[in-house]
Amino acid sequence: MEIKKYRLFICMLFCIITMTVVNAQKLPLSNKIIFVDPGHGGRDPGTRYGRILEKDLNLEISKVLKQELERNGAKVILARESDIDLSKETDYHKKHGDLNRRIDMLEKNKSDLYLSIHLNWYNDYYYGGAEVLYNKINSKNKLLAESITNSLEENKIKTREIRTTNLYLYRNTKVPGILLECGFLSNSNDRYLLQTLNYQEKFSKVIVEGLIDYFVKESKT
Repeated sequence: MEIKKYRLFICMLFCIITMTVVNAQKLPLSNKIIFVDPGHGGRDPGTRYGRILEKDLNLEISKVLKQELERNGAKVILARESDIDLSKETDYHKKHGDLNRRIDMLEKNKSDLYLSIHLNWYNDYYYGGAEVLYNKINSKNKLLAESITNSLEENKIKTREIRTTNLYLYRNTKVPGILLECGFLSNSNDRYLLQTLNYQEKFSKVIVEGLIDYFVKESKT
């Protein structure tokens, strides 16, 4: 009798493992490695509004985005998980040292793409909305920017026109990726929304929808 129970247990365990593997394979971002880079950190606060620092919100949004990506099957690597920068005391140019280590991290982990998470600022406080920027170093970057921007627009999130960027990080890696300005810290409505978990979760879901669309289109090119 004990042998029969043991065999039944093994059979059930095998079925559970098999179903888990099959379900994981059905997730839209299975086998994708996504590098999420919360901009700034440590000695570099980014932009700010009073005590609200860009580096802190970048990290909050990135952690929520990580959870949503993982729910869709992706393996996610965060450039930082706390308030640090990646420079070292021996670096002559601290900012370049920080950025070079972010680039090394995303390339060494064989990332399928990267998402660089930042917040915008403009002296005219009426300026608001998300904005996607890309560098032409990789031809896939424009497609990624378009897919994410389209997803933002379709989900009624205020979005600005796609722009190109020649900033250091984006012109120095051939891994596909974009700079995502999630909103303007200088805009009162953006600032309020970006600090709420509900909006962070909604925003993350919309970004993931854009990524899924990108991978579908990219596979056909």
